[in-house]
Amino acid sequence: MSRALVSLLLLLGALVAAGCGLGAGERKDGGVTIIVTRDFGSRELGRRAQNAIPGGETVMRLLQRGFDVETRFGGGFVQEINGIAGGRQDGRPVDWFYYVNGIEAELGAAERRLSPGDRVWWDHHDWSAAMRVPAVVGAFPEPFRSGRDGKRLPVRLDCATSARAACDEVERRLEEEDVTGTARAAAGSFGGEGLLRIKVGRWAELRQDPAVRELERGPKASGVFARPSAAGDAIALLDPDGRTESRLGPGAGLVAATALGGEAPTWIVTGTDTVGVAAAAAQLTQSALRDRFAIAVEDGRATPLPLVPETEAP
Repeated sequence: MSRALVSLLLLLGALVAAGCGLGAGERKDGGVTIIVTRDFGSRELGRRAQNAIPGGETVMRLLQRGFDVETRFGGGFVQEINGIAGGRQDGRPVDWFYYVNGIEAELGAAERRLSPGDRVWWDHHDWSAAMRVPAVVGAFPEPFRSGRDGKRLPVRLDCATSARAACDEVERRLEEEDVTGTARAAAGSFGGEGLLRIKVGRWAELRQDPAVRELERGPKASGVFARPSAAGDAIALLDPDGRTESRLGPGAGLVAATALGGEAPTWIVTGTDTVGVAAAAAQLTQSALRDRFAIAVEDGRATPLPLVPETEAP
């Protein structure tokens, strides 16, 4: 055997060991979870956890290991999961959408690589009222704990003057989930591409922020199925069609997330008054937010948004 051939074999062996495109790659420490639901999280179809992931693992491969999947466009996009397909349902457009750590994916599932700690959420829903839902609250404590693309992002609490106690409550909730080092700023502070913000305060105090104010334009603009009034004294709760089903007044709270342009998500912990803000801050827990796109709070009870008709509920 020639010296050149020996060198080549040694090089190939090293590449395989390193996982440089010749196999699954080295396994990463830390696991991932995947959740599949329909109708904006109101029906769970399955939930899986994987304690470790291979290097180069994608959302598509993770999904295919736990569910029956049909793809389209050359295998890069999901058409059907467990027999539930995208297309038209009762004449309305429905499809599968996925979120990683509560952030809407910008890549096809076959291209999106995973990082340790990621939480993947697939949901099948009607998108006629909101073609995009840029962020959801149902992966809490993500994205604050693991961030995006394997990078933990800085977190900042933007606190209204009247909401200092509620801001303290939000910070405590984050610390309980191992999210520490949170910065603070005034409610009127703006965001940026790599900064996760949590705006805490009465709606009238927060609406000057462009990302927050998108909620007043409805779900087509914000992806949130709640529309606070400009005066901040009422919150309209919407159904999947974007129609108002009920309206909350004094003492009402809201926990939602959205994103403006290329910015990281902005979370909104707000209410019609200080009582509503405090009630919303108290709901910043995994149990209250799990698999929810957003929640409204009234009399200490959380209501998932959008308001899915009873005939569609589990």
